[in-house]
Amino acid sequence: MILRGGSSKGAYFLASDLPAEPRQRDELLLRIMGSPDARQIDGIGGAHPLTSKVAVVSPSPDNDADIDYLFLQISVDEALVSDRQNCGNLLAGVAPFAIERSLFKAEPATGDHAVRIKMLNTDSVATARLSTIDGAPVYSGTTAISGVPGTAAAIALEFQDIAGGSTGALLPTGRRVDEIEDVACTLIDNGMPVVVMAADQLGISGYESCHDLEANVMLRTKLEAIRLTAGARMGLGDVTATTVPKLTMVAPPQAGGHLCTRTFIPHRCHDAIG
Repeated sequence: MILRGGSSKGAYFLASDLPAEPRQRDELLLRIMGSPDARQIDGIGGAHPLTSKVAVVSPSPDNDADIDYLFLQISVDEALVSDRQNCGNLLAGVAPFAIERSLFKAEPATGDHAVRIKMLNTDSVATARLSTIDGAPVYSGTTAISGVPGTAAAIALEFQDIAGGSTGALLPTGRRVDEIEDVACTLIDNGMPVVVMAADQLGISGYESCHDLEANVMLRTKLEAIRLTAGARMGLGDVTATTVPKLTMVAPPQAGGHLCTRTFIPHRCHDAIG
């Protein structure tokens, strides 16, 4: 099934429909998404990391979860499939998919439900809350989120014990601030490993368009140098070919809210929020 989750879109599969051997599974998913190809012309990927994602879903054998969820990021222009991080966006589609594919029975058929989802990437659990009518998920609603046109039904996510899921600690270096490439960085692992920096320390406002940020070669070179050093300091090893840590630049708000963020995931600028 193709579902939007949060500000991303992905392909959702039953684990039983895919090869059990990871290499064979990944080769199949690369073909399905059309990678490696910048346009993904021979597959269902949307030529961007936000639309080149896969969720693998199965019943959970654990008592503390109903559903198991493995997230896989499919590289657009490389033959690379990564399971190094979670995706909270696609997580929002796991409960509807589980109900549609009879992995979770909505009882009562019409009402509100809590679906406990084990995120296999980090061995942590999140609870999705959604509504059903006659046993089917409710998709229409009035909830709007940034980066997505129109409105839809709300799916609330509650995360449990996600700090340090990839590195073993909320602050993997034990410090709130690390200086890397003359930039003050916070290296944090709270759902996924992320490097947080002030936009002005990188010579930008934080309000540039994705196109302008991706075209800024000096900025991208500096960000990658920061990412490689941060990955080693966070205990992730050589992150050259991986999708973590992500990079988030923070700026003061201009149109409400408490702050503005721009995120690279890790080499493309996120069109919404990452």
